[in-house]
This record gives sequence, structure tokens and C-alpha cells, in this order.
Amino acid sequence: MARGTRKTAVLKLGGVGALAALLFAGGLQLASAGENNRPATTASAQTVNCPTVRDKLPAVPAAASAQVERELANLDQEIARQNERLARQAVRPEGGPAFIDNAILGPLRSKRVAVLDRIEIAFNRIGAQRPDLDALAACSLNAPGVPSAVNGGAGQNGAGQNGNGNAGGQNGNGQNGNGQNGNGNAGGQNGNAGGQNGNAGGAARTVNCPRVALPAVPAAAAGQVQAELATLDKQIAEADARLARLAVRPEGGPAFIDNAILGPLRSKRVAALDRIEIAFNRVGAQRPNLDGFATCGLN
Repeated sequence: MARGTRKTAVLKLGGVGALAALLFAGGLQLASAGENNRPATTASAQTVNCPTVRDKLPAVPAAASAQVERELANLDQEIARQNERLARQAVRPEGGPAFIDNAILGPLRSKRVAVLDRIEIAFNRIGAQRPDLDALAACSLNAPGVPSAVNGGAGQNGAGQNGNGNAGGQNGNGQNGNGQNGNGNAGGQNGNAGGQNGNAGGAARTVNCPRVALPAVPAAAAGQVQAELATLDKQIAEADARLARLAVRPEGGPAFIDNAILGPLRSKRVAALDRIEIAFNRVGAQRPNLDGFATCGLN
């Protein structure tokens, strides 16, 4: 009996040791994994590089503007979603050399083809000349740290041009280094607001979230921070897509947007920002206070 007990204890200790080794190896991988699908020397993930659509459209007829805005928001939402996947891929690579083409860029092109077709149909349905948007479907990759250009809300000033992020809101580790200069989300900063021409009247509103200004991000925390900034962008794109749908088909009372969109968005941002703070703290860096960046308004 005593011999069996000792054997069980040894097995348990061996199992704990193996688990610890696995965790340690995983930690090393997270600390050293690069941001572009292979052991990298940069702290920034790649982002998708898709042609902007808003600035390629002819004047949008008023009767088609809501549908067009909804589809442009869908394009931005999909960019944010794929940038989130690229951020995770940078932290924990998977697949072979063609993984990004087959699992990210290929499906993204197919989704964009469908959305662009719906934009063309929106013109055609009301008797306007159908634009040819086929050439805007395919996307490639930006260099690490270069933000994705997005279509944003109508009547605003550019998408992703001033920011350092990944998508739809352009949070992330950008051109000025690990997010030190902020990662604005909307309101003409560098985010998911910011159309090229703003040629649709009566268009949907977009969320206006504060820029997430970070201190220098430690290399050991960069992957996690990048992933969470991509999550913030995805949340913004999702909220904008919902606002675009709301413009087409209103629902709820006067407080609907606050209760159903801005309130839940704030809760999600609180969680993502808290995870960014923890990423700093976990590697021994001073924990930044990001509470002030949680609440969003409307453009």
C-alpha cells in the first residue's frame, strides 16, 4: 500500500512538472513570437490591406444611401475581424506558409465580393447606373504596424490615416511604435469614422470612442496588447454595423442606442482595457490606468 501511494505521488509530481514545463515553453513562445506569423523581430502584427470603397463610389442616390452605408460598415467590420485573427496569429502562429492566404485573405475576398455586389444592386435597384466594384474585392497584407484603411462613416475625414492600429477604429501598435501615440477610434482621429468622400446624405451615425493612448509597450506584452487593441476595433466595427442597420430599420425608443449599443460597448471596452492593463502588470511594468477610454459617444 505504501509503495503504491509513493508511486502515485511520483506520478502526480511528474505530471505537475510536465505541465509546468509546457506552461513555461508556452510563455517563452508568447514572449518571443513575432507579429507576422513567424518568429519575428517586430512587436506589431500585420494588418489586412483592402482597397477603400467609399472614395471609389459615384454620388450615392439618397434612396440607396442607407443600404450603401450598411454595406460599407460591413466591409469595415470584416476588416476588423480579420485583423483580430492576424493579431492572434502573431501571438500563436498556426498553419503552414499558405495559412493566411487560405484561411484569412481568401475568405475575406469572398465576403467582400458579396458585400460589393449588394452595393452595386442598391444602385441598380433604384434605376441608377450600377458601378463596377469587382476590382475592390481582393486584399493583401500591410507591413507590421501599418493600419488598415477603412471606409468609416459618411462625411468624415479619412480612415486609418492618422492612427496606429489594425482596423475599423485603428487601435493597435502602429507606425509610431506600440501605440504610444494613441489609437483613435472615431471622430476623425484615425478610426472607424472617416470616409473618403462622405457622399451619402442621411447616412447612419457611427460610434465615437476615445483614442487609447498607451505608454511604451514592453516586448513581452506586445502580443497580448495587440490582440486586445484589435478586439477594441472589432467591437467598434460591430457597433457601427448595428447603427447602420438601425438607420435602415429603426427600432426601440429614445434610449435604445444608449441601452442596446453604447452601454454594452462600454462594458466590452472596460473588459478589453482591463486585459491590456493586466498585460503590462504581468511582465512587471507599471499598470496604466485606461478607465477613461471606456465610454463612447456618437459621431
